[in-house]
Amino acid sequence: MQTQNQFDFFSEQVKSIPPSAIRRFFDLANEMKGEVISLSIGEPDFVTPWSIRQAGILSLESGETHYSPNPGFIELRSAISEYMKRRFSLSYDAASEVLVTVGGSEAIDLAARILLNPGDEVVIIEPCFVAYRASVLLAKGVPVAVPTYMENDFKVRPEDLEAAITPKTKLVIIGYPSNPTGAVLSKKELKEIVEVLSRYPNVAVLSDELYAELYYGEEEYTSLAAFSELRDRLIIVNGFSKAFAMTGWRIGFACGPSDFIGMMNKIHQYTLMCSPSTAQFAAIEAALNCDTEVKDMHDEYNRRRRIVIDGVREAGLSCFEPLGAFYVFPSIAGLGVDSETFCERFLMEHKVAIVPGKAFGESGEGFVRISYAASLENIRDALCRLKIFVDDLKRERE
Repeated sequence: MQTQNQFDFFSEQVKSIPPSAIRRFFDLANEMKGEVISLSIGEPDFVTPWSIRQAGILSLESGETHYSPNPGFIELRSAISEYMKRRFSLSYDAASEVLVTVGGSEAIDLAARILLNPGDEVVIIEPCFVAYRASVLLAKGVPVAVPTYMENDFKVRPEDLEAAITPKTKLVIIGYPSNPTGAVLSKKELKEIVEVLSRYPNVAVLSDELYAELYYGEEEYTSLAAFSELRDRLIIVNGFSKAFAMTGWRIGFACGPSDFIGMMNKIHQYTLMCSPSTAQFAAIEAALNCDTEVKDMHDEYNRRRRIVIDGVREAGLSCFEPLGAFYVFPSIAGLGVDSETFCERFLMEHKVAIVPGKAFGESGEGFVRISYAASLENIRDALCRLKIFVDDLKRERE
């Protein structure tokens, strides 16, 4: 513990970042005695498909245990390029416009560090993934939150985005399908956002599309990269963790203009050096040959999504219908507790771990995030406990 007169060794940037609330509740659940249902962390309950695991095993048996090139094996970058073309009709040159990273979070961090000088502003659509604000602060940038609201299905409005952009704005970070809300922008809504961004050619854009495969709407999914107006300043972040059930393999990637990717690789080669070789060989198989397995997991998530939405509403909480990712974001308004207290009590009294909405930005207060990347048995049990808990809170208010 630091004493009053002890020299302060630590960076102001690091001190300004709170510990992740997601991990806090995940860790609390792990430390509790007895059976705890964790719907807190975005961790698929599926095991990585066998052909992907087999590709990793075969690489080890073949002695492929050495460093890869800094940006990743060209075989994997080519597979990613082919995957992006096949699944999303996006064209990226494997040699110069694709970077393999240690998860999508590294790609977000790299993008912030190559773009920001001290004091540069970064517009962040909230509620959002916790790493956005932390990455901006570590790069000595200034986060500028644009809140979204349940009455708009947590979709950013073009006029709100434009109002947040100033002469100091260097980067806009957009994450749809959204973690934590599950919100998705339609092609028409994306076009309206692109029209705003087109008026600011000196502002870079990062689109976090890690959940692109986990989209449940009737309209075809559209990437922000489908709009050529942003091509020369847009970084797409994606990866294999969620849709391919490969969280522990730690393989993400960034696609973008060659000069952006080259600058990101410059930092990557000094810090991470390269992504794990075994995981890269597994990811080649995932990118090229696992569309069927991804669809099967997608369909199961969609089934769980409908069950969770119905269960949350039956418990007495209002919840808009999310069309992406594997989260619901119900409101706890009127229950007399803030989101952190709600989650702490739910965990301690009913042994179910979920995450307070405030962890994802100030506009997330009054909501909680529930992950349905868990077994249907655990989901049903947790929903029963949720109804009991909500009823208890309502009685306390009477």
